[in-house]
Amino acid sequence: MSITSKLAKMGLFDAKVPRYTSYPTAPQFSADTTNANTRAWITAIPPGSRISLYLHIPFCRRLCWFCACRTQGTSSNAPVIAYLSTLKSEIKLLSTLLPENVSFSRVHWGGGTPTLLDSEMITDLAGTIFDVAPLAPNGEFSVEIDPNEVDQSRVDALAAAGMTRASIGVQDFDEEIQTTIGRLQSFDVTRNAADMLRAAGITSLNADILFGLPHQTTTKIAASVQKLLTLSPDRVALYGYAHVPWMARRQSLIPSDALPAPETRLQLFETARQLFEWDGYRQIGIDHFAVPHDTLAIAAQTGQLRRNFQGYTDEPAEVLIGLGASSISRFPQGYAQNNPATSGYTKSIRAGELATTRGHVFTEEDKLRARLIEAVMCDFEVDIKELNARFPGREAHIKALLHEAADYFGDIVELTSDRFLIRQEGQPLTRIIARHFDAYDMSNAGHASAI
Repeated sequence: MSITSKLAKMGLFDAKVPRYTSYPTAPQFSADTTNANTRAWITAIPPGSRISLYLHIPFCRRLCWFCACRTQGTSSNAPVIAYLSTLKSEIKLLSTLLPENVSFSRVHWGGGTPTLLDSEMITDLAGTIFDVAPLAPNGEFSVEIDPNEVDQSRVDALAAAGMTRASIGVQDFDEEIQTTIGRLQSFDVTRNAADMLRAAGITSLNADILFGLPHQTTTKIAASVQKLLTLSPDRVALYGYAHVPWMARRQSLIPSDALPAPETRLQLFETARQLFEWDGYRQIGIDHFAVPHDTLAIAAQTGQLRRNFQGYTDEPAEVLIGLGASSISRFPQGYAQNNPATSGYTKSIRAGELATTRGHVFTEEDKLRARLIEAVMCDFEVDIKELNARFPGREAHIKALLHEAADYFGDIVELTSDRFLIRQEGQPLTRIIARHFDAYDMSNAGHASAI
């Protein structure tokens, strides 16, 4: 049986599975988690801790049709100014709950379009954040950049605020594809943004590119990857486009008959992967690539790679606090998500309350399975001794879970006394194998294609 036939038999081309940026996944969150949980979890952070901070800016000047993020379009600054006022109030509320001597190991601004903010807004928001706590030594301050929505004054403001890493959205450089997904962005505009960032002293550059887009072929994605490589990004996220119009209505504007077949999606990924590796990039997990000296590549080599809502990370902090509408926080005790509706979020914060509307309190079984899934997603293998040491008394249960998976997936995995390993030819199935360790029902979760 060919490897493609074997992957097909295991469901690669028809399964719908999570991306596992969390476990349990967000569809399993419930309203049982409230502000009381979030408040207790924040105040339980040990003094002197390094924590991670995520800020969500949900506004865009234009809504790209491919995007499934929680965003809203605006042609004026009025709603942005009102939202920033609320966001600053939430930051100040957080400051009253945090213990002493906390520092930020990571600060990330996502969206939406954070660079929709003008330079004065950027300076003001960054100042509010770093009045609460400083960026830790060797900490990282990263911002998602839309090349269509950035100029010299904004880049200068971000650099002055201490930004250390920029993440540029690319998607694809082919004009037909860009028109079909509602995201016109020329290579020249993208290159100019990268040049501005580097000239301002931002030495670490990430880029996002998609496979599985409408009208995309191996020839087209090869051309886009080769153009991207001329910008010399330090990291690249090669995400599979998730066509979920039942969740993101704007995606209904994309003709489904122009989408590549699942088998073609695999070819698109493999074409891009080979080009990145031929240019010296190392594959990180299932969909990232990095130059060897990048901290993400080093984390992968040393077993320190982790998974969170931004994808792969070398972030060691146990606490990630999400601020803004829809943001999700992760604590050792569980997840807490803010109200996804900007109006509801604003109402809570202006009343002097946190904005948690749902989440999940971890059970011991959640923690065990979360570590299993993270190990599979990050390293393609599970160190059984490490897992047994982390969860004493659960050795028999761990053994049973791994044996069951080995029996199911056959020779695409390998199980010894020391480790459970996904063989290289089976790595496209990683999310499906992770799903095997997921104890929750997802029959109605509406996840995207496994490839």
